[in-house]
Amino acid sequence: MDFKKLLAYQKAFDLAMSIFEISKTFPKEETYSLTDQVRRSSRSVCANLSEAYRKRRYPRHFISKLTDADEENSETHTWLDFALTCNYISQEDYTGLSEECMEIGKLINYMINNPEKFGVEVH
Repeated sequence: MDFKKLLAYQKAFDLAMSIFEISKTFPKEETYSLTDQVRRSSRSVCANLSEAYRKRRYPRHFISKLTDADEENSETHTWLDFALTCNYISQEDYTGLSEECMEIGKLINYMINNPEKFGVEVH
């Protein structure tokens, strides 16, 4: 299986693209801070998932990279909190993006807790 077929990857990619689009409306003064940070962390979820999948023959490395993906997902959620509080996004957009973050977190944690279902040989 290709990592791009992982549900967590697909949802994280979609979220990163949604964040990219919505962050285009952030103020110019946020270009090198909030805009950059939320884009980078959301994209990093996907990157870490792809790296984890390629390390699945090494259980500890697999789980470590998944933990990194979960961490980046939490960071993304935090930046969305700031975007809402600064009135850069609507409550409706925030709610949708926040729910996506939580779902991605659940999927990543499922992978962490069930590595054998993703081709990892657990001893």
